[in-house]
Amino acid sequence: MAVRPAARGPVVLALRALGLGDLLTGVPALRALRAAFPGHRLVLAAPAALAGLVPLIGAVDELLEVSGPGPVPFDRPDVAVNLHGRGPESIAALCRTRPGRLLTHAHPEFPAIKGPGWRQEAHEVRRWCDLLEWYGIPAHPGDLLLHGVRTESRRGGLGGHVVIHPGATSGARRWPPDRFAQVAAALREAGHRVLVTGDTDERSLAFRVAALADLPVEDVLAGRTGLRDLARVVAGARLVICGDTGVAHLATAFATPSVVLFGPVSPEQWGPPPTGPHVALWAGRRDDAHAPRPDPGLLEIGAEAVLDAALGLLAGAAEAGAR
Repeated sequence: MAVRPAARGPVVLALRALGLGDLLTGVPALRALRAAFPGHRLVLAAPAALAGLVPLIGAVDELLEVSGPGPVPFDRPDVAVNLHGRGPESIAALCRTRPGRLLTHAHPEFPAIKGPGWRQEAHEVRRWCDLLEWYGIPAHPGDLLLHGVRTESRRGGLGGHVVIHPGATSGARRWPPDRFAQVAAALREAGHRVLVTGDTDERSLAFRVAALADLPVEDVLAGRTGLRDLARVVAGARLVICGDTGVAHLATAFATPSVVLFGPVSPEQWGPPPTGPHVALWAGRRDDAHAPRPDPGLLEIGAEAVLDAALGLLAGAAEAGAR
């Protein structure tokens, strides 16, 4: 049975029960909802594992623990917003909360619900802003930055560290560890401290990269940082190098320069904003993003290209800091 939190007053319920990158690409939409409904309590239905980042968004009043498209344990929100997907599961889950109003994309299984059509090729940030704008709610896709994490200064590009994050949720998005190690070793030889990050399940991968690059064991942070600590590490970095995964969106959220490697999915759909200090490398192929092995297009990206992009961003940051 659906339940309503103890807090009274009008509620906007936003469903975005996915991963780290999904939450961060939804930040502009969440802030737009906050601005459009200033007298409402904004409840975000999302995994509890993301709770550490929610205060940094500055728009959400409460996190309701939900994984995937539901069920959503809430009753009668004044407004329910489907920021989760095209449905039908997520639409059905929000319909079961009996909202006063539902904002969602149109779906043929719900002909009575009006909304915009789903554009498969839209950038993920733009998609949710466009959804709200269809309903007359202004949203700004560039409103991606998070605030409130203390970090060491990156003044002049000096005194920071380089983050290498070799993991990804699917094998298709995982660049080979020996190539990450080549880049890490070259950066360390150039005088940069390299930290290898990952979650608990990625510890063996991180240690393999570190061993191949001859990095100190203490510089492997995989499995040793919670999400808030990982955010602090990324925010204080001089550079992040990773695949198409949540850490890439953390780099965008803190304006940390990044080199992001794309394989089966185009950066036009999930990449960093073109105006930021980021380089997106992509061979131009589209394929199965959930395949178990590295995407052929991803394998076309060589270590030399990644290192060149990394050194270019580091040099640019140092030059900007010296001015």
